[in-house]
Amino acid sequence: MEYDPFSPAMAEDPYPTYGWLRDNAPLYHNAERGFYALTRYQDVLAAFLDAETFLTSHGTTLEGLEDGFDTLLTTDPPEHDWNRKILTRRFSAIRMQELEPRIREVTTMLLDDARDAGRIDLVAGFSARLPMVITAEILGLPVDQRDLVRDLCGRLMERDITDTPGVLPASAAQAAAELAQIFLALIAERRSRPADDLVSLLVHTPVVADDGTEYYLADHQLLGRVAELTVAGYETVMKLVSSGAVRLAEAPAARAELARDPSLIPNAVEEMLRMDPPAQFTGRWTSRDIEVHGTVIPADHRVLLLIGAACHDERTYSHPECLDIRRDVGRQLGFGYGIHLCLGAALARLEARVAFEELLSRYPTYQVDYNGIVRTYSSNQRGLKHLPLNLNPSVNSAVQ
Repeated sequence: MEYDPFSPAMAEDPYPTYGWLRDNAPLYHNAERGFYALTRYQDVLAAFLDAETFLTSHGTTLEGLEDGFDTLLTTDPPEHDWNRKILTRRFSAIRMQELEPRIREVTTMLLDDARDAGRIDLVAGFSARLPMVITAEILGLPVDQRDLVRDLCGRLMERDITDTPGVLPASAAQAAAELAQIFLALIAERRSRPADDLVSLLVHTPVVADDGTEYYLADHQLLGRVAELTVAGYETVMKLVSSGAVRLAEAPAARAELARDPSLIPNAVEEMLRMDPPAQFTGRWTSRDIEVHGTVIPADHRVLLLIGAACHDERTYSHPECLDIRRDVGRQLGFGYGIHLCLGAALARLEARVAFEELLSRYPTYQVDYNGIVRTYSSNQRGLKHLPLNLNPSVNSAVQ
């Protein structure tokens, strides 16, 4: 069996292919695309934890999505550690909890706006809007630019089935250029007029090396940090909430239990993330030869860590294809692991928890309009572009 991450079939349902790979090719080699792939949970976890062997500085996508952006994710130690320290405290779980009232305010506004219509596109009308509002406020992005930035983030990540596989399409490159202009203007503004936001923190806080040497980030480095925080903060929650809503619709007993007992929602979010991690893979680059399952991966080769496959590994999870809202997920790989664990993981968990608390308190029996679902064909991400929901199916049926 062939595994091609750019195949439309992988966007539709990659899990049967992942199962075959775990059983028959735990170390998979695609010579045409030029990568190896790890597919089992323990192998992916080990690679996440071995940052000396599996580097990120050569990029994490196959088509070079990060080219031109100096991101935290694509920085290896020790520079990675120095840079991450600037942001770690701001994204701590305790600091994120301070945002809960605002997150709940935005969530309730978006969901209540759909009440009269009785329908909502959960992506376009909710899960794409909530994280962009919160991320934009954290960064200090002007209100009048947020809709444009949300649209550009979508264009940056989305692929069409007619695009040349493995090549960054012109539409994505243009979106990247437009985002760069917006972010560089914001960086220049905050350099001259600091505010209480994350961009100002990045501009005016020095990076401190192990020997005590200090330096400030250059514009191209600041651009990479802002773009990374924006796109990651938007994409992850948008896909996690919409995919999770579908999983719950397919498990009505579990959904009803969550509606009755919202205290179960945080663990349910972990299970949704395990079942449908927004980032299906992340790339690494080998710094040395390393043997895995009797085969040597040579130095200076691309290795994909198949998060989506690892999270469904029967060797780690019993009945991995079944949603179990009480499952002990253990070491969650859906946000990555090790030194490159998603910086905004606490924020994403909080946004997803509040999203499901409010959705299920208002519309506990929502119904998915499967005919209207549209999936995205997107780099290493997997998710939905449109998810129409009938919010009050019993009421609507009575009217008809």
